[in-house]
Amino acid sequence: MIFSRLNPFRKSPPLVPVIRLSGMIMASSGFRRSLSMASMAPLIDKAFSLRRARAVALLINSPGGSPVQSALIYDRIRYLSRQKNIPVLSFVEDVAASGGYWLACAGDEIHVNPASVVGSIGVVSAGFGFDEAIGRLGVSRRVYTSGERKVMLDPFSPEEPEDVAHLKALQADIHDQFIAMVKHRRGSRLKAEDGLLFSGAFWTGRKAIELGLADQSGEVRQVLEDRFGKSVELRLIQRPRSMFGLSSGAGGIRARIAGAGADTLIETAIERLERSRFGL
Repeated sequence: MIFSRLNPFRKSPPLVPVIRLSGMIMASSGFRRSLSMASMAPLIDKAFSLRRARAVALLINSPGGSPVQSALIYDRIRYLSRQKNIPVLSFVEDVAASGGYWLACAGDEIHVNPASVVGSIGVVSAGFGFDEAIGRLGVSRRVYTSGERKVMLDPFSPEEPEDVAHLKALQADIHDQFIAMVKHRRGSRLKAEDGLLFSGAFWTGRKAIELGLADQSGEVRQVLEDRFGKSVELRLIQRPRSMFGLSSGAGGIRARIAGAGADTLIETAIERLERSRFGL
């Protein structure tokens, strides 16, 4: 038994590194659970650096967030997949919506649970207007700028039609980039009209398969064992842990401890609001 473990001629089982992409997608600012290029790049690089890797699996559970961070993570995965000639398989858990679906498209195949929430290929901006409220309180807004559009869409000033038009133009530009990426990745697998697929609507995993937004249903271990054999090794790629249970890295442990409580509360509130849009 000992000899068999040390035998250099013993054939190693197939290896599939697993990367978990879970939570809101936003630029790193101390949030422990959010997804960003800064937080995910080391894990992505490590997954593709493993010599025995036959594929890389992405476990996705995200309601979306920043289109920029979504695109950066997607681009890194696709670049390394091409460079290393390693296929990528995406597995959707509860939700892959908006930016979460952008991440799912980094996979050469998208596997879902029949009850997963998939889609929401669109762009949204939301906020509140307080201009009437501060007037009732007897508060006056004093803003001094150089540049006539510098306070565009200021929540304490009346909404201007040209400001809204400018915002909608920005949204349309980002939406076009999103659509182009989905068409590039999914291609002929898409089975519905653009007006439906790219309306911002979302569907169950089962319906997403019918529409061509996903390929098939299946759980990660089941799919990988069917493809690579029962001996396949799934290796979850994680950040190194410090003695306090926090991820080590730039910023230092003390700074992370100081900010973790407030950051986690804020992020949890934001993520719950986003997930509530999809009935989760």
